[in-house]
Amino acid sequence: MFKITGYIKRNLEKVLLQACGEFPAVVLTGPRQSGKTTLLKQLFAQSHQYISLEPPDIRAAAEADPRGFLARFSPPVIFDEVQYAPTLLPYIKEIIDQHRQDTGRFLLTGSQNLLMMQQITESLAGRAAMLHLMPLSYREMLNVHEQPFPWECSQDDKLQSKKSRTLNLDDLWRTILRGSFPELTVNPQRNLQLWHSSYIHTYLERDVRTLRQIGDLTLFQSFLRALAARNGGLLNITELSRELGVAVNTIKNWLSVLEASFQIIILRPYFANISKRLVKTPKVYFTDTGTLCHLVGLQDAEHAAAGPMAGGIFEAVVLMEIIKTMMHRGQTPEVYFWRTASNGEVDFLVKFGEKLIPLEVKLSATPRPNMAGGIHTLQRDLGDRIAPGYVIHPGEITLPLGDGVTALPFNEL
Repeated sequence: MFKITGYIKRNLEKVLLQACGEFPAVVLTGPRQSGKTTLLKQLFAQSHQYISLEPPDIRAAAEADPRGFLARFSPPVIFDEVQYAPTLLPYIKEIIDQHRQDTGRFLLTGSQNLLMMQQITESLAGRAAMLHLMPLSYREMLNVHEQPFPWECSQDDKLQSKKSRTLNLDDLWRTILRGSFPELTVNPQRNLQLWHSSYIHTYLERDVRTLRQIGDLTLFQSFLRALAARNGGLLNITELSRELGVAVNTIKNWLSVLEASFQIIILRPYFANISKRLVKTPKVYFTDTGTLCHLVGLQDAEHAAAGPMAGGIFEAVVLMEIIKTMMHRGQTPEVYFWRTASNGEVDFLVKFGEKLIPLEVKLSATPRPNMAGGIHTLQRDLGDRIAPGYVIHPGEITLPLGDGVTALPFNEL
């Protein structure tokens, strides 16, 4: 287990400070409990006053008299969970336009990306930087914040990477079961089942009911569990609809709720002009493996590592390490998967410049050349668009697996 106490340095700090020096407002979104408030207080406690808009009385005051509220809590200010008081945004725009050269005056947070994007686009377009804070990456847990991806660095950098990062298999699976929310990392004594149960309950009561008028939360929770059982697999919405006894459009709406509130990633297939054979169905991954394990009833790290869902869970770990790292750099991740009707498959394709980096994820700690078969097929089909690829595994061996493919331990990713 990781033993961390106090504040955990976040990779987004550098980008956040830069954005505050360039934009009048900065909007920080991400799932509940990802550390948004803690990060802003850590960096701006001395310069900004802090107001949470979640309490009903504060929210009512903001809605009743927006100008008076903003006069009382004048910038520089942090408004937490600003989606609860969207009527403030046009008045914040008015204040910004009166002092357009002043930067970093309004720091706004929200845990619902869909609502936030709609409201910000309408009110603060061109005036606000949009950043995303996800739960902890393994880079942040291991305190190797500037660690590049292997495809970004030289051979010397890779050697240094191997020396500077350690993560054994037992620790990895215990951390997978616990998840990557900062509170559970800082306080490892917290009861996992109680914490994740409370998290899901809070999420259902606050975010789900805000984003959609969902009357039957029990049915929605059944949907959550059914979706968790499909983590890492192709997402057959019709099958899911039939299993739960709800309409296909309802399933689509519920998926949009989960995606907008950062609970899942919908991974789309990569399309190339020559590959009409490609499967068009997307795949689904949960963003936090602790939430995922809780939903499917996994309570023991050994059972999680040896169970039928282990491969999909480990894929989620690899995918989210890439997505979190890129988001915390202020980048927009472009990640796909590749699969053909004739069973050609590569788990992930990461856009890097003009190239695609193919990644296969294998649960075995003993890499073998046949694990690279999908990547070699992809390289033949798409040619120069495909850069050298990697087979990511949970072991300790770095090994060539044929031309253009390297087996790489997860702790070197």
